[in-house]
Amino acid sequence: MIPAGDGASPATTAGVGGIGVWQVGGRLSQWALTTSLDRSLRVKDGRAWPVATAAEVAWIADGTSTTKAITAAIPPAFGAYATLELPGDETEGTWGDAQQRHDDALLAMLSRHAAPQPWCLGYLDTGVDDIVFPDAPLVTLYAGWRYVLVEAGPQQAAEWRREHQSSSWKGTLPDLMFPADRAWLVSTLWDDHWTCIGGPGDLVDHLLGDPKVGLRSRRVALDHDATPPGHRAW
Repeated sequence: MIPAGDGASPATTAGVGGIGVWQVGGRLSQWALTTSLDRSLRVKDGRAWPVATAAEVAWIADGTSTTKAITAAIPPAFGAYATLELPGDETEGTWGDAQQRHDDALLAMLSRHAAPQPWCLGYLDTGVDDIVFPDAPLVTLYAGWRYVLVEAGPQQAAEWRREHQSSSWKGTLPDLMFPADRAWLVSTLWDDHWTCIGGPGDLVDHLLGDPKVGLRSRRVALDHDATPPGHRAW
C-alpha cells in the first residue's frame, strides 16, 4: 500500500473500509473517521493523499453568503477576522521576491497557530490556475465555484503549486486552507486581491504586527464591509 500522506507530523497508516488513512499521534484523522468509505486518494510525492468531500466544507458553505462582509468567505465562527492584501496585482509581476516572502510569512504564521494535524487544502478551478490534482472530484463552494480539496499539510501547501508558478498571479499557496480542528480559516476568493482570515484573536494580533505582512493587514468586524481601501469587491 502506498503510504497515506502526513504533511503535518510523523504518521502511520491504518486500514478503514479498505482504504489507507491518516493516523497522527495514535489517532485517526477526524476526516478519515467520518468519510473513509467514500474517500478517493491521489498519489503525489510517493504518498497517497485523501481527497476531501463536500462534507468537510459544509460548515463553510452553511456559514457564508454573497456579501461585502467577511462572511462572504469566512463563517461567523471565530474570535477575530482580518483581511490581508496581496503584495501586488497581475500587472506588477507578483511572482517575484515580494510574493514569495508574503506566502512564506503567512504560512509560517498559520503553522504557529495550529497543532500538528492534517490541513485541508483547497485549489480553486479558475480554468487556468494549477489545481494540483486535475482528475480529482470537485466540490462547489461560495458562488458556485469549484475546488479540489485535499487532506495534506503545511509542507504541501508551500510546495505543490511551486511546480507551476506561472499559472497564477496570487502566489503559490492554496486558495483555501484550514486545519482539522478548524482553529482558523484562510480563503482567497476568485477575483479578490486580498485574503480573508478568521481565527483566534492572537492569530490576528500576530498578523497585524508581523513586519512582512502587517502593513497590508486590517482587522475587520463581522458586520462591516471587509473590502480593503482602494479595492472593489465586485
